[in-house]
Amino acid sequence: MGPPMSSSAALDASSPRQKRERRGPPPTSSSKQPSKEAPKGTSSGGLAGVVAGESSICTVALGSGLNYRGYNVVDLAREATFEEVVHLLLLGELPNHQQLAILKQKLYRARQLPPQLLTVLKQIPKEAHPMIAIRLIGGFPVALNYWYHFADSGKEISLASDPADSLATNFLKLMNGNPDFKPHPIVAKTLDTSLILYAEHDFNASTFACRVTAGTRSDMYSCICSGIGTLKGPLHGGANQAALEMLLPLTSIDKAKQRLEEAFARRELVMGFGHRMYKDGDPRAPLMRQLAEALAGARLPHSDPELVRIGAFIEEHMLKRKNMHPNVDFSAAIAYKQCGVPIRFFTPLFAIARTAGWAAHVLEQRAVNKLIRPTSIYKGPKPRPFVPMDRRSPSANL
Repeated sequence: MGPPMSSSAALDASSPRQKRERRGPPPTSSSKQPSKEAPKGTSSGGLAGVVAGESSICTVALGSGLNYRGYNVVDLAREATFEEVVHLLLLGELPNHQQLAILKQKLYRARQLPPQLLTVLKQIPKEAHPMIAIRLIGGFPVALNYWYHFADSGKEISLASDPADSLATNFLKLMNGNPDFKPHPIVAKTLDTSLILYAEHDFNASTFACRVTAGTRSDMYSCICSGIGTLKGPLHGGANQAALEMLLPLTSIDKAKQRLEEAFARRELVMGFGHRMYKDGDPRAPLMRQLAEALAGARLPHSDPELVRIGAFIEEHMLKRKNMHPNVDFSAAIAYKQCGVPIRFFTPLFAIARTAGWAAHVLEQRAVNKLIRPTSIYKGPKPRPFVPMDRRSPSANL
């Protein structure tokens, strides 16, 4: 797999791009699971169940829950910060005090946007999706907030920041347009926890897109853009936004029950429920539910106990009628709403968190140094002779 990166090499934003990208991958486990190969000549449609490669970054639903490099994600969300998880994903180990200080200093320096980029952000139309702002720099939260305030109200917010602030705290200050804003501890904890829970999830669609791009030896920024483009699709990254859009009109238990029964009758998807990898429930969801309940009880400006109550009813009804558990997106939607996060920020926040996992997979795929080139099963016409123009029968028009 190649040599492990040093902390300073992997996190040095000032070194040349090509030099950075020639570095080896993070440390990998010496014990690998046996490689599984799909039977030749078979197709799974969406590649479900097909082993597409090996990874030492994440385990999903392998009997031990969701782990990041061996650490249970719930333990990380309760005990660590997002910055610690970034270090873990990229370098293979949790940081000590010195390593964490180095990482936080580099993140602080990265918050300073050049004037040229600020000019570009001002020119993005108001109607554009916030994902475009993130795409400009591969998931940078400062750009998202700067563009949002300028597009929404013409306000050029101060980008001053405190080196001691976590990414979550700095994001909340920028979101509120005030560098002196002090977010409530439960709000900052909720955002930080969500970033950890969203940071990595094995070979999901966007991560696989990053690895396919990395397999061509493309640069890191292009690989991350591949992930963002995939994440923008509503079947992948937009589930938390769709869940809240479903919840907002449901102002009572009766309306919620009626809406669910209508969805059942029409065989519609109920956003925020079920997960291909977790038949017995998403291990990330209970932690976000606890935070949503804590936000409701904190009596903050955006606290919404009724939304939490209706959400709990929907969870119970879905389990009773369809035996389906909520996934992390359902609980995150209720929590984000109570943190005052604009609904259009939901998918970009997912991208900001997942960038850590994407980058780890890009580095790992680079070390493999193989083009990802699957085959397909041909289902078209059998070999046939060429037919001259005047002998061809009519066919469908374009």
